[in-house]
Amino acid sequence: MFENQTFETILQRMLDHIPDDMDKREGSIIYDALAPAAMELAQMYAELDVVLRLAFGETSTGEYLDKRAADFGVYRKQATPAVRKGVFTDGNGAPFNIPIGSRFRLNDMVYVAIEKIVDGQFRMKAETSGSAGNQEFGNMLPIEPIEGLGTAILSDVLVPGEDEESDDSLRKRFLQKVREPGTSGNTADYKQWATEVAGVGAAKVTPLWNGPGTVKVTIVNTDMQPATNELVAQVQEYIEQVRPIGATVTVTSATGKPIDVSATVVIASGYTLQDVQDVFATLLGKYLQETALSTTYVSYAKIGTLLLNTPGVIDYSELTLNGGTANVALQDDEVPVLGSVVLGV
Repeated sequence: MFENQTFETILQRMLDHIPDDMDKREGSIIYDALAPAAMELAQMYAELDVVLRLAFGETSTGEYLDKRAADFGVYRKQATPAVRKGVFTDGNGAPFNIPIGSRFRLNDMVYVAIEKIVDGQFRMKAETSGSAGNQEFGNMLPIEPIEGLGTAILSDVLVPGEDEESDDSLRKRFLQKVREPGTSGNTADYKQWATEVAGVGAAKVTPLWNGPGTVKVTIVNTDMQPATNELVAQVQEYIEQVRPIGATVTVTSATGKPIDVSATVVIASGYTLQDVQDVFATLLGKYLQETALSTTYVSYAKIGTLLLNTPGVIDYSELTLNGGTANVALQDDEVPVLGSVVLGV
């Protein structure tokens, strides 16, 4: 808005107020007296432009976006710890029950046993919040000796750990709240309630899915992948606490539909096939995430464009999606997930 308020423009405007019969040339007393003030005013306009950007939801960032969203009851999701499955055996390979509160280390992460699932299997909570708790799998070592313990293996991710919510994610939820206001348990309400739960990346609401008074909420995790049973249960529990009386709500996870892509490519000099394939797979994965629960098909043309825009690709032919040369249809509860990516020359 204030991009035209440059140092030169402001200084010239100030000099225009000085009579022409006075020396206003660069280096004159008047010029040197006005120039510092013009510089400060130009800086003020630049900072004022930043203030304006921070005042609006679409352009605000950081703590100012937090304040803007909070005015409408939308708050940034804080980092949460991963909850994993720990499998334990004794020296003979039989299931072994560890004391609740036992702590185990896997590389740089520490997990603590918080609940027994069945004999030899426990819910393990990462002591460090964030997505780092989702990454490692394998043998753990007890922080303190546990008599009779043979093996301790960290396996499934039951509830993904999440990093602090990004500006883009918070902005999306804030704008959704403002543009699609909830009223007495309408579709917007259920979508908002579902996405308020840590670990949920998107939600789709189907009213009357099983007759009058029924609502189905389909969710994905923050990676836009099918949600775990534990995350589904958390969303179900939260919605039951906030929904209006009378509705029967069913929360389910979306089903992943693998998208296999193959093509023949012409590669530019200086690139290898593996480099091109790795970059294309990354671009394809991002596109598939963007379409989760927001479209009814995976676009053949869009993927062709992604391939052509991949650095190192000059041209392509024989592009197929799941073996065909057309859009891949998605059912109401399906989300596309990255399958195999095979490029040839």
